[in-house]
Amino acid sequence: MGIAALLQAAYMGADLKPLGTQLIAHLGENPDNANAMMDLSIILQLLGNDDSAIATQAEAIRMQQLYRLPTARGGDVKLRLLAIMTAGDFMANTPLEFMLGNSDVALDILYISADRPLPAAAELPPHDVLFIAVGESDENRPVLRSLAGFAKSWKGPLVNQPEKCMQLSRDRVAILLQSQPGVCMPVTVRAERATMMQIAAGSRNAADLLGDGDFPLIVRPVGSHAGKGLEKIERFDALAAYLQQHGDDAFYISRFVDYRSADSQFRKYRIALIEGKPYLCHMAISENWMIHYLNAGMAESAAKRAEEAAVMARFDQDFAVRHRAAFELIQQRFGLDYVALDCSETADGELLIFEIDTSMIVHAIDPVDVFPYKQPQMRKVFDAFRALLMRAGGRLHAL
Repeated sequence: MGIAALLQAAYMGADLKPLGTQLIAHLGENPDNANAMMDLSIILQLLGNDDSAIATQAEAIRMQQLYRLPTARGGDVKLRLLAIMTAGDFMANTPLEFMLGNSDVALDILYISADRPLPAAAELPPHDVLFIAVGESDENRPVLRSLAGFAKSWKGPLVNQPEKCMQLSRDRVAILLQSQPGVCMPVTVRAERATMMQIAAGSRNAADLLGDGDFPLIVRPVGSHAGKGLEKIERFDALAAYLQQHGDDAFYISRFVDYRSADSQFRKYRIALIEGKPYLCHMAISENWMIHYLNAGMAESAAKRAEEAAVMARFDQDFAVRHRAAFELIQQRFGLDYVALDCSETADGELLIFEIDTSMIVHAIDPVDVFPYKQPQMRKVFDAFRALLMRAGGRLHAL
């Protein structure tokens, strides 16, 4: 089935437990069915059983490294894409399946790890374009380093150089974008737990560590995504309470930027940069500073959806023009063929960067009856992504 179909089912409110039970029964009779094992790992993750999900995924990869995803419609295949991925949760790799569903691109995924490295070039499965889909993280860094060595001698078409992907840690992104015109990204520092304890005890000053601000702070565990462990900390005693609840070894900290608009609402944009050109994927509006599309009440508010539709319709002539220099700078600094960013705008008109990553989910699974304007917008995104792949494979005539 794959992650796209299962996540869409979960998003639409389907109960995945019966399907999980069926897969477990199937695997009892067919223990070597790696595809069923991989689907079960996805369901377990969607149900919040993270440890079981990772263990099940590891067993699937042990049985089989190569997986063919159901993206190409029928036999109409114009390009074969081989994506290199590694074990992990939904944020570990570029979620290509969402962007290639019902297309003319056949997607194969080859999972690698420290103990199951990339095969020799001559032994790779047949393909037209190679895509490095491994996202940046502490866990993935050894794999990316290995892929960077491989890429130096690789002669075929390759999308997203692994060496450039390694520049996407939160602290590194902040360094590369510091003091650049039109861009705002607060200094982001990786702090070990001992340092955080010193700040919480008042024996060390957060301002000395950051250099560009003090409390309130934005704190999150290193490696966390989707708001997990993310909090706004107003005082050092609140930081002590936070550390009691989060036993992680290291954290990212930065100063809080109040980015609310004149109407006191916060707006967050997810934008895909495809060959340097920005494409809006969604805009969430909320009264809370920590915005996720699913908790912003977009489905419940016709006014919010109308604004998002209007922003999408005018994005190329408005937002993209207003921040053209910022997008060009980001492309220059990171040089990736495909990357996504979560961002907003400051009160003085700068592009406020929250995160830049290759692993953000970009999708078109929202219910069409509620979000009819999203399908044509996401088709623009997916067509641009397909064009990138076709260009990489020297197949522009297929467009």
